[in-house]
Amino acid sequence: MLNRKEVVPTPSGMHNVLSAGTVLTGNLVTQDDIRIDGVIEGNIISKGKIIIGNNGHVSGDVECTNLDLLGKVSGNVVCEDTIVLRATANLIGDITTQTIEIEPGARFSGSCRMKN
Repeated sequence: MLNRKEVVPTPSGMHNVLSAGTVLTGNLVTQDDIRIDGVIEGNIISKGKIIIGNNGHVSGDVECTNLDLLGKVSGNVVCEDTIVLRATANLIGDITTQTIEIEPGARFSGSCRMKN
């Protein structure tokens, strides 16, 4: 008889995905990183990194550690560290962050406040 230990993934080794074609109405709260390729009609709060893919769309406020935006956000963004607006990004709302990167072609309509 073999003595096998069950391997249980730790939260830091897991990630969340909201697939294309999925619509979530309501707020999303997560401790981990998340990739959004679907639609969220509500606010997002994440202690990790949020990636919003090309087809991803968020109608609500976003609060996170890092944000990599390729899709669309209609709402205010508060980011503890870095926001990257990729060439396909469209952000309509105000930003509060420590660092921001904006690629040519990205669209941003709002104000930006940089933290110390």
